[in-house]
Amino acid sequence: CSSDLHPQANKKGVADHYAAMVGLKGFEGSYPHELSGGMLKRAELARAFAVKPEILYMDEPFSALDALTNLRMRNELLRILEEERHTVMLITHDVEEAIHLADRIMVLSPRPTRIQAMFKVDLPHPRKLTSPEVQELRVAILRELGVDRNAE
Repeated sequence: CSSDLHPQANKKGVADHYAAMVGLKGFEGSYPHELSGGMLKRAELARAFAVKPEILYMDEPFSALDALTNLRMRNELLRILEEERHTVMLITHDVEEAIHLADRIMVLSPRPTRIQAMFKVDLPHPRKLTSPEVQELRVAILRELGVDRNAE
């Protein structure tokens, strides 16, 4: 039976697929106030991926989370992107988050904004944030941002 004939069934199937992918299977009937902060972020990810965007735009997606949940959500995003290839544009002020997730990092200048520098991240996932290569990249980015005094 064609999905065109049963669009509601297809939508439910897509929603169930992404709910399972982000680890929310069993919570489909829950209200937002019944979910933790991390679960709400996973629901946002599922909703974003379900519409199959050409480019997924994420503006400071994990900034409101505590450090441990933030790290878990980054790993969750990487796991999902390994399963389903998507182009993601991530806006962040967190240099380590950028290095952890990105293949290319652009440092923007103060206003008027322009691309001040670009860094290609040629390190395989999962990235060990304490590796010498990551630390070298972190220092270079912080230097470009003008906050290198305590970067090393």
